[in-house]
Amino acid sequence: MKICIAGASGAFGMKHMDAIAAIEGAEVVSVVGTKIEAIKAFATERGVPHYTTDLTESLARDDVDAVILATPTQLHAAQTIQCLEAGKHVMSEIPMADNIEDARRVVALKKATGLVAMAGHTRRFNPSHQWIQNKIKAGELKVQQMDVQTYFFRRSNKNALGKARSWTDHLLWHHACHTVDLFQYQTSQTASKVQALQGPIHPELGIAMDMSIGMKVPSGAICTLSLSFNNDGPFGTFFRYICDKGTYLARYDDLYDGNDNKIDLSDVAVSNNGIELQDREFIAAIQEGRTPNACVTQAIEAMETLHRLEQCLED
Repeated sequence: MKICIAGASGAFGMKHMDAIAAIEGAEVVSVVGTKIEAIKAFATERGVPHYTTDLTESLARDDVDAVILATPTQLHAAQTIQCLEAGKHVMSEIPMADNIEDARRVVALKKATGLVAMAGHTRRFNPSHQWIQNKIKAGELKVQQMDVQTYFFRRSNKNALGKARSWTDHLLWHHACHTVDLFQYQTSQTASKVQALQGPIHPELGIAMDMSIGMKVPSGAICTLSLSFNNDGPFGTFFRYICDKGTYLARYDDLYDGNDNKIDLSDVAVSNNGIELQDREFIAAIQEGRTPNACVTQAIEAMETLHRLEQCLED
């Protein structure tokens, strides 16, 4: 499986580069960047045979089977559509779009082409959340509440590597997307009630720096999500599952019980790296001709809920 990664030298692009390197039978053959000298140096360092600043050039190559998009949020929908129209399988980092209209267009084109189109909902693949999912499927756990904190210190426009961004991030359409999808995935239900509040709009970035989201599914389970770009401290997203039989804390690929005792996840999957497991699913779905977990036809449910939450913020 020969892969093109667009945005390869960014924070998440490099995570995908490392993940593909760990998957037997998969190879990155093309990388796309924004500055030719920078992407040339990156390709040389990583041993990638082709580099470009034009995604169209990579899509025209016969040796590119599929594309991973680790590009700015605002480009995801248009680039996903571009890949599908070029006959390439595609996985986009979340969100698949930053508005519901574009998300629906992506789903319609995926259905029309029959190609694999996947959204990078990594939380579905983190071993910590997979462990919870397995317990739920086995009837051993039932989620009563998910209490989630997504915190960053991002008062200036920088990425996870501390480098200046050319685009502006968004708490709702990007960071909340992880939790909205995961809550509905773990409960196997779509939120029947939603509410959202946001703090003041940043005068330069033009986005809310703080946000509070609440959701409830028909079974009665609720989710409370707090998001901030103002938090001075460890950054990331931390999940507390309050269940009928125990409490669990998920910190990316690691899981702890309510008393902070680490849970052994060694038998959950072939890797403890959520990004790698996500990429393995993408590649396997292409090779096996099947629908992947986190197909855009599944991810659209989170997009619809985000759209409803956005309407709460506007109201």
